[in-house]
Amino acid sequence: MNLGDYYNTHDFWLGIGMPLHDWLVGLGVPGWLVSLVYVGFGAAVILGMITFFVIIAIWAERRFIARLQDRRGPNRVGKFGLLQSVADALKLLAKEIIRPAQADPTLHFLAPMLILGASLMTWAVIPWGPGLQVANLNIGVLYLLAFGAIPALGVTIAGWGSTNKYSLFGGMRAVVQYVSYEVPAGIVIVVPVLLARTMSLQGIVQAQSGPLWNWFVFQPTFFIGPLPIPFPIIGLVAFVYYLIAGLAETNRTPFDHVEADSELTGGFTTEYSGMQFALFFLAEYANSIAVGLLGSTLFLGGYHTGLGDAFDDLIWPLLPGVLITKAAIIFLIFVWVRGTLPRFRYDQLMQFAWKRMLPVSLALVSLSALFASLSSLLGPIVRLAPGVR
Repeated sequence: MNLGDYYNTHDFWLGIGMPLHDWLVGLGVPGWLVSLVYVGFGAAVILGMITFFVIIAIWAERRFIARLQDRRGPNRVGKFGLLQSVADALKLLAKEIIRPAQADPTLHFLAPMLILGASLMTWAVIPWGPGLQVANLNIGVLYLLAFGAIPALGVTIAGWGSTNKYSLFGGMRAVVQYVSYEVPAGIVIVVPVLLARTMSLQGIVQAQSGPLWNWFVFQPTFFIGPLPIPFPIIGLVAFVYYLIAGLAETNRTPFDHVEADSELTGGFTTEYSGMQFALFFLAEYANSIAVGLLGSTLFLGGYHTGLGDAFDDLIWPLLPGVLITKAAIIFLIFVWVRGTLPRFRYDQLMQFAWKRMLPVSLALVSLSALFASLSSLLGPIVRLAPGVR
C-alpha cells in the first residue's frame, strides 16, 4: 500500500493496522501472537500518553492558577518551567516508601495499584480517531461504568489499610461521595446512548458526524426548512451535569473532601510516601483528563471537527488532535473552577447530588427517550443526530 492508498482509507486500522497485521501473518508469525503484540503495544502507548499528558497537565494547572492568583508559577526548571513536573517525579522516585507499623501491608500496597489500574483500563476504550482505539467494545459505556466504580474501592482500602483516623475518614468520605455522584453520572451517560442507539463509543462518535449541530450537546435541534436551530434542553444540561459529576469523582475542587488538607491532613494519602503517593497523584490527573476525553466523546462529537464530513475526511490523520484539544479545554475549565470556587460544605455536596442532580438526570433520560422514539415521526422538524433519524 502506498501513501495515497493509505490516505484514501480514511481509517487508521484499515490504512495501517490491518496491512501490518496481514504482512506479519504472511511472514509466518502466528495470528494470535500478532494480536497479543498489538494489545501490548497499545497498552504501552496508552501508558506513555498518560504519563506525558499528566506532566503537561500539572504544569498547565500550576501556571494557570498562578495567573489567576497574580503569580508567575513554575518558571525555573526548563524553558517556561516545563521540566518542573519531571523534577517532582524524580524527587518522589528518590524518596523512601514508609509504611506504618500497624498498617495492613497487603491493602496498603494494593490500593494505589488498584486505582491506577482502573484508570488505565478506562483509557483503553477511548476512540482517538477513525479505527484508532485499543479496544472497540460494543458495550463501551457499560465497560466505563464498571471500571469507573473501582477507584472508590481503592480509596476505601487505602484508608482502612493505613490504620490512621485521618486516612479512614477520607476513605469513608470517598465511599459516600463517589456513590452519590456515580448515580447521576451513570444516568446522564445514558442520554448519548439513547440518542445514538448504541453503547459503542466509536458508534456514539459516528452518530455525531457532520456539521456542528449534530453534536449531542446541542440536542434536540429543530429545523425551519434547511435552517438548524439548536435548543439544547437535553444535551447541554446533561453535559454540564456530567462535568460536575466528573469533578466530584476525581476529587477536584469544590468536591475535594476526600483529601481535604485543612480537615484530614491528607485524607487517604496521609500514610503514603514516595512512589506510592506518586501513583495516587498520577491516577487522579489521569482520571481528570479521561473525564475530558470521555465528555468530548459523548457530547462534543469526539474527534469530529463539526465542520462537515468532507473537511474531516480531508484532515483525517489529524483528527486525534481535535479530540485532545477538546479535552484540554475541559481540563482548563476544571482548573478555572479550582482557582475560583471554595470547597462546599459536606451537607451541601450531598444535597446537590441527591436533591438536584438525580431528579434532573432522570428527567433528561425521559426526555431523551421521548425525542428518540418520536424522531421517526418528527424527522423533517426535529433531528437529534444522524444516528437516530
